[in-house]
Amino acid sequence: MQKLAPYSADPQHSRGRAVAEESPAYRSEFQRDRDRIIHSAAFRRLEYKTQVFVNHEGDLFRTRLTHSIEVAQIARSIARVMDLNEDLTEAISLAHDLGHTPFGHSGQDALNACMKEYGGFEHNLQSLRVVDLLEEKYAEFPGLNLTYESREGILKHCSIPNARHLGEIGQRFIDAKQPGLEAQLANLADAIAYNNHDVDDGLRCGLITVEQLREVKLFAEQYQSVISMYPNLDNRRVIHETVRRMINYLIVDLVETSQAVIRDSGVQCIDDVRAYPSPLIAHSERVLGEALELKQFLRHNLYSHYRVLRMSKKAAKVISDLFDAFLDDYRLLPEHYHSLSAEMAGDSLASLARVIADYVAGMTDRFAISEYRRLFEPGELT
Repeated sequence: MQKLAPYSADPQHSRGRAVAEESPAYRSEFQRDRDRIIHSAAFRRLEYKTQVFVNHEGDLFRTRLTHSIEVAQIARSIARVMDLNEDLTEAISLAHDLGHTPFGHSGQDALNACMKEYGGFEHNLQSLRVVDLLEEKYAEFPGLNLTYESREGILKHCSIPNARHLGEIGQRFIDAKQPGLEAQLANLADAIAYNNHDVDDGLRCGLITVEQLREVKLFAEQYQSVISMYPNLDNRRVIHETVRRMINYLIVDLVETSQAVIRDSGVQCIDDVRAYPSPLIAHSERVLGEALELKQFLRHNLYSHYRVLRMSKKAAKVISDLFDAFLDDYRLLPEHYHSLSAEMAGDSLASLARVIADYVAGMTDRFAISEYRRLFEPGELT
């Protein structure tokens, strides 16, 4: 059994589930959460949802599923060294993107614009909605009925108006409190994974170059170290080795900085962590600056590349046209959503719009494209 620090999340002292259940026989409560997430339909659909590149553009680019697995690996490694709860850390990491739309952030932006008059759309809130309500697997409750601690970690961000509608899980945003350390860790592991792996994917597809990246300190230092030690290594392996070292560099800094911050804070239990005025899992200022430089480089050179923007433009059209068509006539929805939407149509337009947003957000990239063709191309009649 893993040794846990006194300020970590203890499954035997969880705040519990919305619907009480008997304790699992051979698993902890957080292991049960992780297993339910892995077996969920929303988790399987991540295989065909975009990280940066649309799913059909290549088999080697990362998807939301591979990204989530990579986040979980990074986060679990750090949790083990810091005596935090590995199972909870893994559960949060695997679930953090369950609410993402197809087509990555361009899909989210498009759906948020469609939902502007009906409460908006935000993928963190949608991830919580997926595990609390939309998954339909169990006889005694909707959703996955996860523990408070897992749900706390999934909801990384939340506006105060939205928090007021979420009960206990939203109260920490109103009270300006922190989540547990496992949630804080999963959040930063997410950033480590996507920044560094987007470098790998961006180089692989030729949208960014090594020459450009050598202007970025975090990449340049590790790259120079690799080519100095291995002058005859082929370019592909040089990139892999450089990215691997970048990730390790960030992880080591995160562990050492966080251990020092926690020690200096004097926290003794998870309630102390939640009451502390700032996050306790953190990078040093120097390394945080280097990571921010890399993030800004990717924003300007990869995410804003004209090929990515062209696909984003097409993705936004697919999302907005699907939403508008379903809102105009909910009978176009599949049977399950059709019946649900019929009920909501008599309630309010906002309720109907939310059902449509659930349907569209749950689509994979390729299903959204197929649904668009079925609705708008004359040759596709079913």
